[in-house]
Formats: sequence, structure tokens, C-alpha cells
Amino acid sequence: MNPMPHLTFRGLDIAYDHRVLEPRPWTEAQSSWAAELLPQAPEGPVLELCAGAGHIGLGAVKDTHRELVMVDVNPAAEEFSLTNASTNGLASQIAFRRGRMEEVLQPGERFPLIVADPPWVRSTETSWFPEDPVLAIDGGGDGLDLARTCVDLMDQHLAEGGAGLLQLGNLAQAETIAAYAAEQTGGRLTVAETREFERGVLVRLSR
Repeated sequence: MNPMPHLTFRGLDIAYDHRVLEPRPWTEAQSSWAAELLPQAPEGPVLELCAGAGHIGLGAVKDTHRELVMVDVNPAAEEFSLTNASTNGLASQIAFRRGRMEEVLQPGERFPLIVADPPWVRSTETSWFPEDPVLAIDGGGDGLDLARTCVDLMDQHLAEGGAGLLQLGNLAQAETIAAYAAEQTGGRLTVAETREFERGVLVRLSR
């Protein structure tokens, strides 16, 4: 049996396999940005949507006492998120909810920080990435189906004064999401900052 692959992510030992998306080193930027925002964020737990192996959320809260609520529909994501939390001494800070993200959050729940790494590849282009599980990369017709759901959930669950960090594929997608957020939320949620990297884009949404 081949040994399970591991990598180091913001100083954490992260395990994964073919059932989840292999953690991308560049996404340390999302985790680091989240960690930078936390000291000024309101009280409360962090929410991670589309958690995958759990590395981004764990990297954000690892030097804090914040609780982390992780959400993913994939059973393997739950397995690895909990394993990685335990391996790195963070199990007591973690709660995992498996299911569709729009179904596992309660109406009154508010989070000071929401991080999300939704699939953003068009359904017709997933075959371009045969090494990646389709569940983890299929973003629907224009690649943004789940990203829009993440924006909707940020509108519903982001605490006043909080921030949402959303990972996307490129600047064009970021512009589409910015327009969607402005229209869909009536201006309650806006893209405050965009950062471009070689492999993707991060946007910060604020209330």
C-alpha cells in the first residue's frame, strides 16, 4: 500500500489523498490573510466552506483560540479535516458539518470570518484536470455556481464588521462575483479588495 501523501502548510502537517483536492501551496495566502484579519474581527467562530482537507481553515486558526466550523459535502473531506486537526493538536477547536453548505447552517448563526474555496472550473472543462476529483473542481456552467452560493451564505451569516475570503480562478470571475454580490445583496455585501496570484484570485468581501 502506498503511503498517504502529506505536505506542510503554514507549519501544519496536512494529509490528503485522491478523494480530495490536493492542497495548493499558493492557497497559504488565503489562510495567512484570514489569520491577519482575525485579531480585529468580532468574537465568534470561523466558518470554512468547501473545506476539503481542512488546511486553509486550520492554518487560519492555528495560533488562536478561535473555534472553526468546517463544512463540506464530501465524506473524505470530513475524514481528512478531522484527522489533520487531530494531528496538529487542534481537535478541540474543530466542529465539522457534512452536507450541502446551504443546508447545514442555522438561520441565526453569525461568523466574524468566513473562508471559502469553492470549485470554480466550468463543468465542460473538468476533464482538463484528470488528477483532481470532479466533486472538488466542478463549478457548474460558468464555474461560479458554488461561489455564488458562498456569497449568499456570507450575506446571511457574516457578522457585522466581519469579512469573507473567497477563492476564485481569475480576475474575470472576481468581477462577476463582485457584480453578483452588489446586486444580490442590495449593497449589504461588497468586494473590498482583490488579490491576484499566479494560480488564482482571492477576494475579500465586507458587510
